[in-house]
Amino acid sequence: MAAPALSSRAASAGNSPTATPSSSKPVPQAPELDFRSGTRIEELNRLIGEFSKHEQREYDDQRALEIHTAKDFIFSMLGMVQKLDQKLPVANEYLLLSGGVREGVVDMDLDELTVYARGADYDMDFTLLVPALKLHDRNQPVTLDMRHSALCHSWLSLRLFDEGTINKWKDCCTMIDHANGATNYFFSPTLVADWFYESISMVLAEIQKKPQRGVPRVEKVERNATVISIILGVGGSRMLYDVVPVVSFKGWPAVAQSWLMENHFWDGKITEEEVISGFYLLPACSSTGQKENEWRLSFARSEVQLKKCISASLMQAYQACKALIIKLLSRPKAISPYHLRSLMLWSCDRLPHTYLAQEDYAAHFLLGLIDDLQHCLVNKTCPNYFIPQCNMLEHLSDDMAMLHARKLSSVRSDPAEHLRSAIEHAKAASRLTVELQWRSGSSNLPSPLSETGADQQPDDRLAKKLQQLVTENPGKSISVFINPDDVTRPHFRIDDKFF
Repeated sequence: MAAPALSSRAASAGNSPTATPSSSKPVPQAPELDFRSGTRIEELNRLIGEFSKHEQREYDDQRALEIHTAKDFIFSMLGMVQKLDQKLPVANEYLLLSGGVREGVVDMDLDELTVYARGADYDMDFTLLVPALKLHDRNQPVTLDMRHSALCHSWLSLRLFDEGTINKWKDCCTMIDHANGATNYFFSPTLVADWFYESISMVLAEIQKKPQRGVPRVEKVERNATVISIILGVGGSRMLYDVVPVVSFKGWPAVAQSWLMENHFWDGKITEEEVISGFYLLPACSSTGQKENEWRLSFARSEVQLKKCISASLMQAYQACKALIIKLLSRPKAISPYHLRSLMLWSCDRLPHTYLAQEDYAAHFLLGLIDDLQHCLVNKTCPNYFIPQCNMLEHLSDDMAMLHARKLSSVRSDPAEHLRSAIEHAKAASRLTVELQWRSGSSNLPSPLSETGADQQPDDRLAKKLQQLVTENPGKSISVFINPDDVTRPHFRIDDKFF
């Protein structure tokens, strides 16, 4: 009779809350998975981090000096363009953006742009907005002539300018005669681009007639629609500059005035004055507009300010997603990286800052951006962030939209594999750059800005300062001030800091 009693006590002990820990095993925590693809979120975060490491390359003193040399060359060239016929403003304010037009830093059509590849064609790329005209003397909303244009686009009458400006630019205008005998001159983006390309080509030809030591090599000058693409060789680096003639305004356009009345993610982080300090007209037209007359509104200056309020993890996800769609959707170019940039800004308005600030949420943000873009394609709707009533995908046919949506679906089904492919592409581009630098022996060359050791010290200080700016301001854009009669001094600003 004793045996059953002992057995009963043993069973009750096993079920007791005071049983020793060795009697039960802890349940391991299941990894977080992406429902659609089954990929581990932790693995996606790791891949995004690895991609960012390869994209955000560190620059040594030599590369920083090469960047400065190329910048000075471009500004000197533009100073010479101004002196050709005095069309450009004497004291001009440029906006220098990190990344080329093909990277979606501005909203321009990519259909007519030659395809350039990082590593094979260039090592670093920039977009430089060069005001052909400035309208900076107004402290009220700017009303543009949009009667003949689609939303986000406008014609520009030179009646807003003085007689001297009209006479200078008549040959870059289309003319409309009125019944009362008056003639209205409309600033033509295509004619301005014609003049700009011819002037740049003329200046570069003169420079190349008298080659000087330390002057960058002009490896390519090409007109892509209204963009002038210049590839410079400096030491072992190749810099791509997409130079775009624009019209610059201070203030804010009336068509975007209602946007200021809404709540936004940047409220309380930066001032409204910083956001609405100015805008541009880009030489790009709508799908139904007249190329010779229509300009596109650009808020690139505002976007530079808004980027300061976007979390690092969301920016990492955006850069990774951009690499995926550039590779996948580049042919045909119905979708631009600028569409993705707009979706990122909309997500910042839609989602709480505490959520977007999570450092280990980059994978969630990447998947969300892909989902958002696919939703836009299926519905053929992508509202402009600053002018929401403007649908940037309105021109897409149903067949084109569904074709791109299906392509994007393949990315969403296996994001890890596509990220690995993007990483390998970035590695290959870096290897090409290193090989070209090794062949050129740039590390053994003297500084391109000086010929004697006595001149080297200030250039080294400048190179170190530039390297510090690059590392302290990743992904930020630079606003540049230039005096064509003095290109020896630094003239650039990163956000609100001057150098």
